[in-house]
Order: sequence, then C-alpha cells, then structure tokens
Amino acid sequence: MDLLHQLLDFILHIDVHLAQIVNDYQTWTYLILFLIIFAETGLVVLPFLPGDSLLFAMGALIAGEHETGLNIWLMLLILIVAAILGNTVNFKLGSVLGAGVFKEKNKILKLKYYEQSHEFFEKHGGKAIIFSRFLPIFRTIAPFVAGIAKMPFGRFTYFNIIGGVAWIVALLLGGYVLGQIPIIKNNFELVIVFIAVVTFVPAIWAAVKSRLEPKKIEEIIEGDDKK
Repeated sequence: MDLLHQLLDFILHIDVHLAQIVNDYQTWTYLILFLIIFAETGLVVLPFLPGDSLLFAMGALIAGEHETGLNIWLMLLILIVAAILGNTVNFKLGSVLGAGVFKEKNKILKLKYYEQSHEFFEKHGGKAIIFSRFLPIFRTIAPFVAGIAKMPFGRFTYFNIIGGVAWIVALLLGGYVLGQIPIIKNNFELVIVFIAVVTFVPAIWAAVKSRLEPKKIEEIIEGDDKK
C-alpha cells in the first residue's frame, strides 16, 4: 500500500517531482527519462509506470517560465529512441520466454493482462502495436504478445517506429504547447488526473469485458505454443 501511495503521489504531483529531478540532476534528466520510458515499454514487469502523464508534464516543464536548461527537440529524439528500443527488447523477450510467464496468481504478470492484450492484438493485428502506445498496461504487454505470436520482426519494427514516434510526439509536444495555457497551467493536477483516467479506461473496460466473457486460458496459451 505504501508503494501504491508513493506511485499515486508521483502521478498526481508529477510536475513537482520532475522539477525536483531537473533541479537535482540537470542534464542527467535526459538519461533518467530515457530509462523510465525504456523500462515501461521494454520490461514487461513494469506496466504501471506513468508514461503518458510524465511525457505531458515534461513537455510543459521545458516550456515553462523557469529555465530548465533542457532542449525539447533533444528530449524528443532521446525519448523516441527509448520507446522504440524498449518495444524491441520487449518483443524479443516475448519470443524467447513465451506466454508461460503469465500466471493466474502473479501480482505483476497477471494472466488477465495477457488475455486482454492477446485479444487486443488478435482484433487489431499489427496496428495494435501503434494503438497500444496510448494505453497503459497494453503498451507494455502488446510487444511481448507480438513476440509470443512470432510476428515477423520487420513488420513489428515498422509498426513499432510509427507508434513510438506518434506517442512521444503527441504527449511531449502536447505538454510543451498546451502546458502553458493559463487554464491548463492553473489546473495542472486535474489535467494529469484526466489524462490518467482517459488512458486507463480502455484497460478497465477490457478487464470488465474479460470477466463477462471469460476465455479458456489453456486454449489461448496452447494456441500460442503451436504458432
């Protein structure tokens, strides 16, 4: 519960925490954010990192009235590379480890996350790699599922690059452009909450749907093993 409370505090006051990081680490902030984005997209055990709100808040902070010493275009390039590399590593892990890492009683690698992402991937195909960028949990699990499904690496890379660029540009530049509008700046915490709610709604809906229409877990995993 303490960890959950700290994560919630970080998300709700992410602008304050980012300002502190910039103040303490200055140009090392590029590396810190690279590692956060890489970890969220590349390590399947970290689906709850606040990528969307972090990107928006970072863009707003760089554009703010207080000098950060950070360049928005360099940050953009670094984080695009992080997002693409992260998904690539995740894909490779999925192709090696397979669906067996997801267990019913796992607290992080929950089997329902795999089921939901598998269904999402089956419905949207390669485009799921793009769409999932804007959906927490899905964006971490989808490339792993693509690896399990043995999606051709060239095809995966095509969608990976499009999705990575679109996600970083939309959220980072969105924060840079919109973050200093008075009504948004003065209600920044509410904006962050709104972003979190909007991005998590599809994941919540998928969880509810999976309970209303339960799947046979064994069939899903066996089907992947045959591919």
